[in-house]
Amino acid sequence: MKYRLPFNLPAAGVSALAMALALPASAQGVVNVFNWSDYITPEVLEQFTEETGIQVVYDVYDSNDTLEARLLAGASGFDVVVPTATFMQRQIAAGVYQLLNRDLLPNIANMDEALMNAAATHDPGNEHGVIYMWGTTGIGYNIDMVAERLGEDFEVDTWDMVFDPEVAGQLADCGISWLDSPTDMFPAAMAYLGLDPQSTEAADFEAAAELLQSVRDTVRYFHSSQYISDLANGEICVAVGWSGDVLQAAERAEEADRGVNVWYAIPSEGAMQWFDMLAIPADAPNPENAHAFINFIMKPEISAEITNYVWFPNANAAAFELVDEEIRTDPAIYPTPEVTETLFTGVTYDSRTDRLVTRLWTRVRTGQ
Repeated sequence: MKYRLPFNLPAAGVSALAMALALPASAQGVVNVFNWSDYITPEVLEQFTEETGIQVVYDVYDSNDTLEARLLAGASGFDVVVPTATFMQRQIAAGVYQLLNRDLLPNIANMDEALMNAAATHDPGNEHGVIYMWGTTGIGYNIDMVAERLGEDFEVDTWDMVFDPEVAGQLADCGISWLDSPTDMFPAAMAYLGLDPQSTEAADFEAAAELLQSVRDTVRYFHSSQYISDLANGEICVAVGWSGDVLQAAERAEEADRGVNVWYAIPSEGAMQWFDMLAIPADAPNPENAHAFINFIMKPEISAEITNYVWFPNANAAAFELVDEEIRTDPAIYPTPEVTETLFTGVTYDSRTDRLVTRLWTRVRTGQ
Protein backbone atom coordinates (compact mmCIF):
# COMPACT_ATOMS: atom_id res chain seq x y z
CA MET A 1 0.00 0.00 0.00
CA LYS A 2 2.46 2.58 0.19
CA TYR A 3 5.29 4.66 -1.36
CA ARG A 4 6.45 7.51 0.81
CA LEU A 5 7.78 10.37 -1.30
CA PRO A 6 10.25 12.93 0.05
CA PHE A 7 7.72 15.64 -0.81
CA ASN A 8 3.95 15.64 -1.16
CA LEU A 9 3.99 15.02 -4.90
CA PRO A 10 0.86 14.08 -6.86
CA ALA A 11 0.80 10.56 -8.25
CA ALA A 12 1.63 11.89 -11.71
CA GLY A 13 4.90 13.18 -10.33
CA VAL A 14 6.09 9.79 -9.21
CA SER A 15 7.03 8.59 -12.67
CA ALA A 16 8.92 11.82 -13.22
CA LEU A 17 10.78 11.26 -9.98
CA ALA A 18 11.69 7.71 -10.98
CA MET A 19 12.77 8.81 -14.44
CA ALA A 20 15.17 11.22 -12.76
CA LEU A 21 17.00 8.48 -10.89
CA ALA A 22 20.63 8.20 -11.88
CA LEU A 23 21.08 5.61 -14.63
CA PRO A 24 24.42 3.88 -15.22
CA ALA A 25 25.96 4.05 -18.68
CA SER A 26 25.47 0.28 -19.00
CA ALA A 27 21.69 0.60 -18.66
CA GLN A 28 19.74 -2.55 -19.46
CA GLY A 29 16.37 -0.98 -20.23
CA VAL A 30 13.50 -0.24 -17.90
CA VAL A 31 11.04 -1.90 -15.56
CA ASN A 32 7.62 -0.29 -15.18
CA VAL A 33 6.30 -0.72 -11.64
CA PHE A 34 2.74 0.07 -10.48
CA ASN A 35 2.47 -0.10 -6.69
CA TRP A 36 0.39 1.21 -3.80
CA SER A 37 1.16 4.72 -2.60
CA ASP A 38 3.56 5.09 0.37
CA TYR A 39 4.87 1.55 0.00
CA ILE A 40 8.60 1.62 -0.75
CA THR A 41 11.70 3.66 -0.03
CA PRO A 42 13.21 5.60 -2.96
CA GLU A 43 16.65 4.32 -1.96
CA VAL A 44 15.61 0.77 -2.85
CA LEU A 45 14.75 1.88 -6.38
CA GLU A 46 18.08 3.64 -6.65
CA GLN A 47 19.94 0.56 -5.37
CA PHE A 48 18.16 -1.65 -7.91
CA THR A 49 19.23 0.63 -10.76
CA GLU A 50 22.80 0.81 -9.48
CA GLU A 51 23.02 -2.99 -9.20
CA THR A 52 21.30 -3.97 -12.45
CA GLY A 53 21.47 -0.96 -14.75
CA ILE A 54 17.68 -1.19 -15.14
CA GLN A 55 15.80 2.06 -14.78
CA VAL A 56 12.64 2.04 -12.66
CA VAL A 57 9.61 3.89 -13.97
CA TYR A 58 7.35 3.99 -10.91
CA ASP A 59 3.69 4.93 -10.58
CA VAL A 60 1.18 4.53 -7.76
CA TYR A 61 -2.48 3.81 -7.00
CA ASP A 62 -4.54 3.67 -3.82
CA SER A 63 -7.16 0.99 -4.50
CA ASN A 64 -7.31 -2.53 -5.90
CA ASP A 65 -10.15 -1.41 -8.15
CA THR A 66 -7.88 1.10 -9.87
CA LEU A 67 -5.26 -1.56 -10.52
CA GLU A 68 -7.82 -4.08 -11.71
CA ALA A 69 -9.38 -1.66 -14.18
CA ARG A 70 -5.98 -0.94 -15.73
CA LEU A 71 -5.07 -4.61 -16.00
CA LEU A 72 -8.39 -5.79 -17.40
CA ALA A 73 -8.34 -3.05 -20.03
CA GLY A 74 -5.13 -4.61 -21.38
CA ALA A 75 -1.90 -3.06 -22.64
CA SER A 76 -1.27 -1.41 -19.29
CA GLY A 77 2.43 -1.15 -20.00
CA PHE A 78 3.34 -2.32 -16.51
CA ASP A 79 5.95 -4.98 -15.78
CA VAL A 80 5.40 -5.43 -12.04
CA VAL A 81 2.18 -4.81 -10.13
CA VAL A 82 1.19 -5.39 -6.50
CA PRO A 83 -2.38 -6.75 -6.19
CA THR A 84 -3.87 -7.88 -2.91
CA ALA A 85 -4.13 -11.67 -3.01
CA THR A 86 -7.94 -11.85 -3.03
CA PHE A 87 -8.10 -9.63 -6.12
CA MET A 88 -5.19 -11.45 -7.67
CA GLN A 89 -7.09 -14.75 -7.48
CA ARG A 90 -9.86 -13.63 -9.82
CA GLN A 91 -7.40 -11.76 -12.02
CA ILE A 92 -5.46 -15.01 -12.48
CA ALA A 93 -8.69 -16.63 -13.65
CA ALA A 94 -9.06 -13.82 -16.20
CA GLY A 95 -5.59 -14.55 -17.59
CA VAL A 96 -4.13 -11.26 -16.37
CA TYR A 97 -0.80 -12.63 -15.12
CA GLN A 98 1.99 -14.74 -16.54
CA LEU A 99 3.58 -17.66 -14.73
CA LEU A 100 6.71 -16.79 -12.78
CA ASN A 101 9.98 -18.24 -14.05
CA ARG A 102 11.51 -19.53 -10.83
CA ASP A 103 14.86 -20.03 -12.52
CA LEU A 104 15.06 -16.24 -12.56
CA LEU A 105 14.02 -15.96 -8.89
CA PRO A 106 16.70 -17.70 -6.80
CA ASN A 107 15.91 -15.46 -3.83
CA ILE A 108 12.48 -17.07 -3.50
CA ALA A 109 14.27 -19.55 -1.22
CA ASN A 110 14.31 -16.77 1.40
CA MET A 111 10.53 -16.61 1.69
CA ASP A 112 8.60 -17.80 4.76
CA GLU A 113 7.01 -21.13 3.87
CA ALA A 114 3.96 -20.77 6.13
CA LEU A 115 3.07 -17.32 4.81
CA MET A 116 3.61 -18.37 1.22
CA ASN A 117 1.36 -21.39 1.80
CA ALA A 118 -1.31 -19.03 3.17
CA ALA A 119 -1.04 -16.87 0.06
CA ALA A 120 -1.23 -20.00 -2.07
CA THR A 121 -4.91 -20.36 -1.14
CA HIS A 122 -5.39 -17.59 -3.71
CA ASP A 123 -2.64 -18.68 -6.11
CA PRO A 124 -2.05 -22.45 -5.94
CA GLY A 125 1.64 -23.25 -5.88
CA ASN A 126 2.48 -19.52 -5.78
CA GLU A 127 2.78 -19.80 -9.55
CA HIS A 128 1.91 -16.19 -10.35
CA GLY A 129 3.13 -14.13 -7.42
CA VAL A 130 5.25 -13.79 -4.31
CA ILE A 131 4.41 -11.84 -1.18
CA TYR A 132 5.65 -8.26 -1.13
CA MET A 133 4.30 -7.21 2.28
CA TRP A 134 1.43 -8.30 4.48
CA GLY A 135 -0.51 -6.83 7.34
CA THR A 136 -3.83 -6.44 9.08
CA THR A 137 -6.83 -4.14 8.82
CA GLY A 138 -7.60 -2.54 12.17
CA ILE A 139 -7.94 0.76 13.98
CA GLY A 140 -5.59 3.72 14.05
CA TYR A 141 -6.29 6.18 16.84
CA ASN A 142 -5.10 9.35 18.50
CA ILE A 143 -4.26 8.22 22.02
CA ASP A 144 -5.03 11.50 23.76
CA MET A 145 -8.17 12.44 21.83
CA VAL A 146 -9.70 9.02 22.40
CA ALA A 147 -8.80 9.00 26.10
CA GLU A 148 -10.31 12.47 26.52
CA ARG A 149 -13.63 11.29 25.14
CA LEU A 150 -13.82 7.66 26.27
CA GLY A 151 -11.66 7.68 29.39
CA GLU A 152 -8.15 6.49 30.14
CA ASP A 153 -9.33 2.94 30.86
CA PHE A 154 -11.21 2.36 27.61
CA GLU A 155 -9.90 -0.75 25.81
CA VAL A 156 -9.18 0.38 22.26
CA ASP A 157 -8.73 -3.09 20.73
CA THR A 158 -12.36 -3.35 19.70
CA TRP A 159 -14.49 -2.53 16.67
CA ASP A 160 -16.75 -0.68 19.15
CA MET A 161 -14.61 2.34 18.29
CA VAL A 162 -16.30 2.61 14.90
CA PHE A 163 -19.30 0.26 14.93
CA ASP A 164 -20.98 0.96 18.27
CA PRO A 165 -23.21 4.04 17.77
CA GLU A 166 -22.73 5.20 21.35
CA VAL A 167 -18.93 4.91 21.27
CA ALA A 168 -18.47 6.19 17.72
CA GLY A 169 -20.85 9.04 18.50
CA GLN A 170 -18.50 10.28 21.20
CA LEU A 171 -15.61 10.27 18.73
CA ALA A 172 -17.37 11.83 15.73
CA ASP A 173 -16.44 15.39 16.67
CA CYS A 174 -12.68 14.66 16.45
CA GLY A 175 -13.03 12.78 13.18
CA ILE A 176 -13.52 9.15 12.10
CA SER A 177 -12.45 7.84 8.70
CA TRP A 178 -13.14 4.53 7.00
CA LEU A 179 -11.28 2.82 4.21
CA ASP A 180 -12.99 3.25 0.87
CA SER A 181 -12.77 -0.52 0.52
CA PRO A 182 -15.86 -2.70 0.89
CA THR A 183 -13.68 -5.85 0.84
CA ASP A 184 -12.18 -4.62 4.13
CA MET A 185 -15.21 -2.95 5.70
CA PHE A 186 -17.87 -5.64 5.17
CA PRO A 187 -15.78 -8.51 6.64
CA ALA A 188 -14.87 -6.30 9.61
CA ALA A 189 -18.55 -5.58 10.21
CA MET A 190 -19.39 -9.28 9.93
CA ALA A 191 -16.70 -10.17 12.47
CA TYR A 192 -18.12 -7.56 14.85
CA LEU A 193 -21.61 -9.04 14.46
CA GLY A 194 -20.32 -12.55 15.19
CA LEU A 195 -20.91 -13.65 11.60
CA ASP A 196 -18.40 -15.48 9.43
CA PRO A 197 -16.22 -12.69 7.97
CA GLN A 198 -15.54 -14.92 4.98
CA SER A 199 -19.24 -15.32 4.24
CA THR A 200 -20.64 -14.70 0.77
CA GLU A 201 -24.26 -15.02 1.87
CA ALA A 202 -26.45 -12.11 0.84
CA ALA A 203 -28.12 -12.00 4.26
CA ASP A 204 -24.77 -11.51 5.97
CA PHE A 205 -23.84 -8.65 3.66
CA GLU A 206 -27.22 -7.06 4.26
CA ALA A 207 -26.67 -7.32 8.03
CA ALA A 208 -23.20 -5.81 7.70
CA ALA A 209 -24.53 -2.97 5.55
CA GLU A 210 -27.26 -2.27 8.10
CA LEU A 211 -24.60 -2.02 10.83
CA LEU A 212 -22.43 0.30 8.73
CA GLN A 213 -25.39 2.50 7.89
CA SER A 214 -26.31 2.77 11.56
CA VAL A 215 -23.03 4.59 12.25
CA ARG A 216 -22.59 6.25 8.85
CA ASP A 217 -23.29 9.70 10.30
CA THR A 218 -20.23 9.45 12.53
CA VAL A 219 -17.86 9.05 9.56
CA ARG A 220 -16.11 12.18 8.31
CA TYR A 221 -14.87 10.63 5.06
CA PHE A 222 -14.06 7.43 3.14
CA HIS A 223 -10.50 7.24 1.78
CA SER A 224 -7.72 4.70 1.58
CA SER A 225 -4.68 6.93 2.06
CA GLN A 226 -5.68 10.39 3.31
CA TYR A 227 -5.94 9.10 6.87
CA ILE A 228 -2.17 8.68 7.11
CA SER A 229 -1.45 12.41 7.06
CA ASP A 230 -4.66 13.29 8.90
CA LEU A 231 -3.84 11.01 11.83
CA ALA A 232 -0.27 12.33 11.91
CA ASN A 233 -1.49 15.94 11.94
CA GLY A 234 -4.28 15.41 14.47
CA GLU A 235 -6.98 16.16 11.89
CA ILE A 236 -8.85 12.97 12.77
CA CYS A 237 -8.78 10.78 15.88
CA VAL A 238 -9.82 7.33 14.58
CA ALA A 239 -9.31 5.55 11.26
CA VAL A 240 -10.12 2.10 10.00
CA GLY A 241 -6.85 1.46 8.20
CA TRP A 242 -4.03 -0.82 7.26
CA SER A 243 -1.50 -1.58 9.97
CA GLY A 244 1.63 -0.17 8.37
CA ASP A 245 -0.14 2.99 7.24
CA VAL A 246 -1.22 3.79 10.77
CA LEU A 247 2.24 3.10 12.13
CA GLN A 248 3.71 5.36 9.46
CA ALA A 249 1.32 8.04 10.71
CA ALA A 250 2.56 7.40 14.25
CA GLU A 251 6.16 7.82 13.11
CA ARG A 252 5.39 11.03 11.22
CA ALA A 253 3.55 12.44 14.23
CA GLU A 254 6.51 11.68 16.47
CA GLU A 255 8.96 13.27 14.03
CA ALA A 256 6.82 16.41 13.79
CA ASP A 257 6.89 16.70 17.60
CA ARG A 258 3.61 18.59 17.84
CA GLY A 259 2.12 16.57 20.66
CA VAL A 260 0.14 14.18 18.43
CA ASN A 261 0.30 10.58 19.68
CA VAL A 262 -0.98 7.88 17.31
CA TRP A 263 -1.06 4.11 17.58
CA TYR A 264 -2.69 1.00 16.09
CA ALA A 265 -4.95 -1.69 17.55
CA ILE A 266 -5.98 -5.08 16.18
CA PRO A 267 -9.64 -5.56 17.21
CA SER A 268 -10.21 -8.53 19.49
CA GLU A 269 -13.38 -9.51 17.60
CA GLY A 270 -11.19 -10.48 14.65
CA ALA A 271 -9.33 -8.62 11.92
CA MET A 272 -8.35 -9.31 8.34
CA GLN A 273 -4.88 -10.52 7.48
CA TRP A 274 -4.02 -9.68 3.89
CA PHE A 275 -1.15 -10.26 1.47
CA ASP A 276 0.06 -7.91 -1.23
CA MET A 277 1.70 -9.82 -4.06
CA LEU A 278 4.39 -9.03 -6.61
CA ALA A 279 3.14 -10.22 -9.99
CA ILE A 280 3.92 -9.77 -13.69
CA PRO A 281 1.11 -8.92 -16.16
CA ALA A 282 0.73 -11.33 -19.04
CA ASP A 283 1.52 -8.57 -21.53
CA ALA A 284 4.42 -7.05 -19.58
CA PRO A 285 6.80 -5.42 -22.09
CA ASN A 286 9.93 -6.28 -20.05
CA PRO A 287 9.33 -9.64 -18.29
CA GLU A 288 13.01 -10.41 -17.67
CA ASN A 289 13.51 -7.04 -16.02
CA ALA A 290 10.35 -7.69 -14.01
CA HIS A 291 11.82 -10.94 -12.69
CA ALA A 292 15.04 -9.11 -11.85
CA PHE A 293 13.09 -6.52 -9.86
CA ILE A 294 11.10 -9.14 -7.92
CA ASN A 295 14.25 -11.15 -7.21
CA PHE A 296 15.96 -7.99 -5.94
CA ILE A 297 13.06 -7.22 -3.58
CA MET A 298 13.43 -10.74 -2.11
CA LYS A 299 17.02 -10.09 -1.04
CA PRO A 300 16.91 -10.19 2.80
CA GLU A 301 18.54 -6.80 3.26
CA ILE A 302 16.15 -5.19 0.76
CA SER A 303 13.00 -6.70 2.28
CA ALA A 304 14.19 -5.56 5.70
CA GLU A 305 14.97 -2.06 4.43
CA ILE A 306 11.47 -1.69 3.04
CA THR A 307 9.86 -2.96 6.25
CA ASN A 308 11.98 -0.59 8.32
CA TYR A 309 10.67 2.27 6.16
CA VAL A 310 6.99 1.42 5.69
CA TRP A 311 6.39 -0.52 8.94
CA PHE A 312 4.61 -3.37 7.19
CA PRO A 313 5.90 -6.90 7.89
CA ASN A 314 7.52 -8.74 5.01
CA ALA A 315 7.32 -12.47 4.32
CA ASN A 316 11.05 -12.95 3.97
CA ALA A 317 12.21 -15.36 6.68
CA ALA A 318 15.87 -14.53 6.03
CA ALA A 319 15.14 -10.83 6.55
CA PHE A 320 13.53 -11.06 9.99
CA GLU A 321 16.68 -10.51 12.05
CA LEU A 322 17.60 -7.55 9.84
CA VAL A 323 14.36 -5.74 10.67
CA ASP A 324 14.72 -3.05 13.34
CA GLU A 325 14.11 -4.57 16.77
CA GLU A 326 11.37 -2.08 17.67
CA ILE A 327 9.46 -3.23 14.57
CA ARG A 328 9.97 -7.00 14.69
CA THR A 329 9.10 -7.13 18.40
CA ASP A 330 5.99 -4.94 18.10
CA PRO A 331 2.80 -7.04 18.25
CA ALA A 332 0.92 -4.38 16.30
CA ILE A 333 3.17 -5.18 13.33
CA TYR A 334 4.07 -8.83 13.88
CA PRO A 335 1.04 -10.14 15.84
CA THR A 336 1.50 -12.57 18.72
CA PRO A 337 0.41 -16.19 18.22
CA GLU A 338 -2.68 -15.50 20.35
CA VAL A 339 -3.75 -12.58 18.19
CA THR A 340 -2.87 -14.44 15.01
CA GLU A 341 -5.51 -17.03 15.93
CA THR A 342 -8.19 -14.30 15.70
CA LEU A 343 -7.14 -13.17 12.22
CA PHE A 344 -8.94 -14.20 9.05
CA THR A 345 -8.03 -13.91 5.39
CA GLY A 346 -10.17 -12.38 2.70
CA VAL A 347 -12.07 -14.33 0.08
CA THR A 348 -12.49 -13.74 -3.63
CA TYR A 349 -16.06 -12.82 -4.53
CA ASP A 350 -17.82 -14.13 -7.61
CA SER A 351 -19.59 -11.76 -9.99
CA ARG A 352 -22.94 -12.11 -8.19
CA THR A 353 -21.40 -11.22 -4.85
CA ASP A 354 -19.41 -8.39 -6.44
CA ARG A 355 -22.60 -6.79 -7.71
CA LEU A 356 -24.21 -7.11 -4.30
CA VAL A 357 -21.18 -5.64 -2.55
CA THR A 358 -21.02 -2.72 -4.99
CA ARG A 359 -24.71 -1.94 -4.53
CA LEU A 360 -24.58 -2.12 -0.74
CA TRP A 361 -21.33 -0.16 -0.50
CA THR A 362 -22.80 2.63 -2.64
CA ARG A 363 -25.73 2.75 -0.25
CA VAL A 364 -23.40 2.95 2.76
CA ARG A 365 -21.14 5.63 1.25
CA THR A 366 -24.00 7.87 0.16
CA GLY A 367 -25.95 7.31 3.36
CA GLN A 368 -29.11 6.47 1.44
